[in-house]
Order: sequence, then C-alpha cells, then structure tokens
Amino acid sequence: MHFTKWQACGNDFVFINAAENPDIKSISDQAKLICDRHYGVGADGVIFILPSEAADLKMRIFNSDGSEAEMCGNGIRAFAKWASELGLVNEKKISVETGAGILYPELLDDGNVRVDMGVPHLSAKEIPVLGFGDGTVVDKPLINGGTGKHYQVSCVSMGNPHCVIFVDDVNAIDLPGEGHQLEIDAHFPNKTNVEFAQKLSGNHFRMRVWERGTGITLACGTGTCAAVVAAILNGFADKSADVDLDGGSLHIDWAGSSKDHVYMTGPAVKVFEGDISL
Repeated sequence: MHFTKWQACGNDFVFINAAENPDIKSISDQAKLICDRHYGVGADGVIFILPSEAADLKMRIFNSDGSEAEMCGNGIRAFAKWASELGLVNEKKISVETGAGILYPELLDDGNVRVDMGVPHLSAKEIPVLGFGDGTVVDKPLINGGTGKHYQVSCVSMGNPHCVIFVDDVNAIDLPGEGHQLEIDAHFPNKTNVEFAQKLSGNHFRMRVWERGTGITLACGTGTCAAVVAAILNGFADKSADVDLDGGSLHIDWAGSSKDHVYMTGPAVKVFEGDISL
C-alpha cells in the first residue's frame, strides 16, 4: 500500500489516496498498526482521500487506537495541500466532506492553509456533555469521577467534543493522567478531547492537548479552535488569538456568536512517502 506522511504543527498523519478505490475497510481496520511508531509507519491518525457527492472530496480519519473521528483540524490542512499536489482539485479554496459537515480549506500564497471550520456548537446537548442542563457550559465546575479533582471547564464542539480548562501553568499539568481521566469521564457520553490552556498575554495563549482516541499530541486543530472560542466566551480574548502548541502555532478567528464561523490558519508539510505491507 502506498502512503504519504504529512505533519501539521507536529500532528502527523498517514495519508492514503482512495479517490479511485473507496473501499477502505481492509485498510482502515489496520489503522492501529499503521500508526504504531515501532511496527508501522507511525502517526497520530490515518486519513483517506475519498470521492464525495456533496463536496469536491471527502475526508475520513481514523485515530491511532483504530477509532474513527469526525474531523481533524490539522489533518484537513494537510488534506487540502496534498489533494492540490495530486491534481485532484484545481482551485485554491475547496470543499471537503467530513463527519462534522462540509468544511472549506483555502491554500494561501504564504504556504499556510486557512480553513473555514464552520460554527462552534455550544449547547450541552450538541457537544454532548451531561450534568449541566441544556445551555452552554462556560466556566462550570466539574469533579472528575476518576481522580476526584475539581475543574472549571468550558465545553465546545467543533463537530467533535472538547473540554477546555484554563490554568496558570500548562507545563505543571499531569497531562497523561488528567487528560485520560477527563477523556473518559461520565460527563462526556462520547468521550472528549481535553485542552489545557494558559493565557500568556493579550490574545496570546499556550495550549497542551490530550486527544480522544490518540492521547498526547503535539497539536490539535479543532482543539485550538475550541480553546479560542472558550477564551472569547470567558472574556480572555477578543475575536482572534494566536495559540502556541507543543508542535507549532495556529491563528484562530471567531467573531463571538454561535452564528459566526471559526477560521483556523496554520502550516502543513509533507514529510515523506513510501509503501507498507499489510
């Protein structure tokens, strides 16, 4: 099987072109092996380029534990650049069908990709998160059932669920322990991605992430979007922010209402390509 490896802010993916052969089950079943950094290629996820009847192309992503995710913000930037390189699309702005709806990445002249990520979902039912009624979950107390720790959480869905926690020092967080326990907390029926964010100055933040189905990653695009939305809702930022992640930086714009779209801008780089026997 031929593959291409891409990274976006250190979030790395194995890409497989299935535009002409959309029967991916035999390969997707091997996603855990492909992502294994000792016995496979090594990646945070496997992404397929597929044909779409609703958009220019369709993207499906499988996490390193083999589960399928709705969307991946870093992945869709690499998706757009690779699809252009392959000649599957000709325009700089394209439409991509995902499990979170149709999204619109745009190739910029500076090499970055700007993605219209759609509107954030803010109601507890849409995210989903239990125990907070049907309204928004912004700066609400949560006691984690696994550790007994108390948190102030803000929850957002970018087509996938996120739990954002603002802290004084993200480097002091026990990310493997706290991230895993929050991911599987009973408040989150579909599990959740977990972002710990620290305000550095003005509209500048630092974030670390525990991704649902993957664990610690160097970056999370949808998580960065969720963190900035949460920062604006909490009054920590105003309409845009720059976020430093372990693997790079992303710029996020959001005007502040549930009807406004979130825009993410950042890099994506091809690393290598090759063949793997499955």
